Amino acid sequence: MTPRRTAAVALTAALLTAPLLTVPAHAAETPPRTGFERTDGARWTTQPEEQDFLAAVDGASDRVSITRIGTTKQDRPLQLVRIGGAGGAAGSAGSADDADSGHAANTVLLVCSQHGDEPSGREACLTTVRDLAYAQDAATRRFLDRTTVLVVPTANPDGRAADTRGNSDGFDINRDHLALQTAEARAMAAVVRDREPDVAYDLHEYGATPPYYDKDLFDLWPRNLNTDAAVHDEAQTLSQAYVRPAAQAEGYSTGTYGIWTDPVTGDPIQQVAGDGQERILRNMTGVKHGVGLLIESRVDPLTDAEKADDALNNRRRVHSQLAALDGLFTFTDERRARIGTATSAARLAGYRDSGPVYVGGADNDPAEPSEILQDPPCAYRLTAGQYADLKDELALHGVRARQDAEGVQVPLRQPLRALVPLLLDEHAPYHLTVGEPDTDC
Repeated sequence: MTPRRTAAVALTAALLTAPLLTVPAHAAETPPRTGFERTDGARWTTQPEEQDFLAAVDGASDRVSITRIGTTKQDRPLQLVRIGGAGGAAGSAGSADDADSGHAANTVLLVCSQHGDEPSGREACLTTVRDLAYAQDAATRRFLDRTTVLVVPTANPDGRAADTRGNSDGFDINRDHLALQTAEARAMAAVVRDREPDVAYDLHEYGATPPYYDKDLFDLWPRNLNTDAAVHDEAQTLSQAYVRPAAQAEGYSTGTYGIWTDPVTGDPIQQVAGDGQERILRNMTGVKHGVGLLIESRVDPLTDAEKADDALNNRRRVHSQLAALDGLFTFTDERRARIGTATSAARLAGYRDSGPVYVGGADNDPAEPSEILQDPPCAYRLTAGQYADLKDELALHGVRARQDAEGVQVPLRQPLRALVPLLLDEHAPYHLTVGEPDTDC
């Protein structure tokens, strides 16, 4: 059994009908339930209910802590929940032979409902927080001894309150992980910088286009070509060997996000989403050397019964997300040393300051020659004015800069080597400013 499955209250159509956890003696007599659970899926959990729910979980479990990491324009809190006792911000490296032996510690980040009108992932995240907090079985306790689980339960609180894709300014947060113009994306960047998650799992929903695009769940790894090869391979393994099989075992169909396929042959027909844009969290995770995965549950009802009963459809959406989360936690537990080795090595590789940097293309769309910086400069120079405008964004990303008599130099020889040109090179499609190439390093 996986830690999530072992710890979980079985969230079937009846919700909480088969409790599998043992509540610690100091905890509340009855574990708290979300608004979604208490209404059997008839409505989504409100923000006040979320705050009460998290406060109850925090008060009942000494393995949980909650931090306010930001505030939205409409004064709603952006919160980070930490569960588990693993030490260190980043996963430690180990040999492949240690993969099942517990010698490596990892950090996993769940980002829930970046798009405010995609609530099922948020509900799955909230109940996962509770189930991990209350679990007393040996397998889950051992998992949390070696794993820090970080959860942003509602990454877009203003959008969730309004049931809109964007935030209160109408800005799509999941297109802001490079420029960092929104409070929501800035908070996320600071978490990634400070906690260096080995795995970042981004929960979304999508609208189906039958018969070409109508699975229960789609997922996608970082396609950005600046993702380290070993990190990219781990992300594909997470998708294809863990998340999809876990969902399929619960009866859910799965596929690759953004690709329409022929319903008879399964051949790809058209790519409609899922490219390598660095401003998307899935891809920025790869650029920053984390194992990233986007997960998308189907919003549209599948059956006549679901068409007639919104609650039934809502439960299916949430349960499919929970099934996929089982695969994520199994992956983390079984491959923790491999994950740690891949992410640690990728973070160190930037100090070599060698190899191309890609400003376009994707793992399924080879970069054009004009999209490859085969011999990038060793640094970029910014004027005092450019640096004044961008210093906060550079700091939030964790990009290092040096001030000297001539201005500011941003070297490529640093862990986020590939990110520097994406921010500062004129050839990068989403650059924030154009730095002067510097070869005097």
